[in-house]
This record gives sequence, C-alpha cells and structure tokens, in this order.
Amino acid sequence: MISFGTRSHSESRRRPLDMMGQVFYKGEWMESGQDPLHSPTVFLAEQPPNCELLPHFHRQNQFQLFVEGEGTIGQAPLGPVTVHYAGAYTGYGPIHSGDAWLKYFTIRSTFDTGITWSTDWRGKMIRGPKRHAEAPAGRPWTVEQLATLRDIQRQTVIAADAGLGAELFMMPPNARQPLLPAAGSVGQFIFVLAGAALVDGTTLSLWESAFLPATDGEVVTTAGAQGAQVIALHMPPTAEPYLPQVAAASAE
Repeated sequence: MISFGTRSHSESRRRPLDMMGQVFYKGEWMESGQDPLHSPTVFLAEQPPNCELLPHFHRQNQFQLFVEGEGTIGQAPLGPVTVHYAGAYTGYGPIHSGDAWLKYFTIRSTFDTGITWSTDWRGKMIRGPKRHAEAPAGRPWTVEQLATLRDIQRQTVIAADAGLGAELFMMPPNARQPLLPAAGSVGQFIFVLAGAALVDGTTLSLWESAFLPATDGEVVTTAGAQGAQVIALHMPPTAEPYLPQVAAASAE
C-alpha cells in the first residue's frame, strides 16, 4: 500500500523537543503505525543554529534528506540538497548546524523505537554490517528552470547497490516518468524538491512524499503544469544479523 507524507498532516504534528538542553522541532509528515515489517515514517527535524547533535545510531535503516540550512555531518558538508544514509546499528554524526536553522527529513520504511547516543553504545551496539552513504544532490531547481526542459533529466546521487540507491529526476511540465524500485530494495520514497508531481492519483507539492513498496512494482509519476524535481530514495532491507533485535525492540 502506498503511504503519503503531506504538509497538511505535519501542520498539526509539529512539536518542540529537548535534545541535550537545546530546543529542536519535530514535525510528523508520514505516519503508518508501528508494524515491525511495514510502517513507513517521515518527519522533519529542525535543528537550531550553531548546535551539535552528538553521534548516535538507530535500530532501523534510514535516509536523511537535508533541505534547508548548512552544516556538517562528521567531516562532510551539508546543504540543500544532501542525501545521507545510515543502516541499522550504524553510528553517525555529530551533526553541526551553521548560523541558521538546519532542516532535514528523517525517512524510514519501518518505525524506529528511538535514538541511542554514542555514550550509551556499550551493550547496545550489535555486531553486524555497518552501511553508510552521503552525497550532495545539488540545489533545488526553480520552476522557471524546469519550464525550459524538453526532456527528463536523470541524475544518479547514490549508485544502486544491494537495494540502496538514490536518483534525481528533473521533469518538464506534464512529463511522465515510470519509477521502479531498485533491485533488492523494500521500496522507494519519492520526495518533491520543486514544482509538483502526481503519484497514484495524489498531487504532491514541495517536500511532500510517497512511499512505494517494492511489491507494487512500477509506479508512474507525472509532473504538474510547472514541472517537477523529484528524488527517489531506495531503501534496502534490514541486514539479517539485526532482525531478531529489531523484532524484540518492536515488541517492547
């Protein structure tokens, strides 16, 4: 079943969070329950200026899509638009924000039970494959730039590998693009970075998203009257060594 992440949903689901004495904001854009196999979630994190978020890990695979502000993750620079991937039980960070608020979406195909800080890793970090990727996707296009296109432009952001990958599409007005999940993935998240796009009968505008399970196969995305820039994030399955721990945490 396709799930959607919308701005209208987030407007009533934005709240402050105390993170190490700093006030962050978290806005839920996509919520699908807590099923241990299929519960796609998307939320927008807003990190205050000149703030450090300590290294940590999660129990689920996740993407982060940095859409506003600048900073660093580890030693790598961040800016709109940067794609970051961290597999389950893969530590990452710290995340430093610059002189303005840093905004980024956290994206998972399965609900996660919470954050584990690096200071608490002993006894909680599990041995298994660690998987990490980070790549810039470039500045969002304007609708004026999209209007000049005659054909769809496609850009590989993270090369497809064992279910993981990221692709960017710049689409002229009313263009149609079939989107296939990467081989071995559990599905793909489609995010609109400029313009608007129609996915399975639902129109998505700026920063709105859809999760397309791999079982749905090919799904056609249609650009709106002003064109669309969309990014497809292909989510790999959870590595086998982590499955018992993930199931146990979901049952808590």
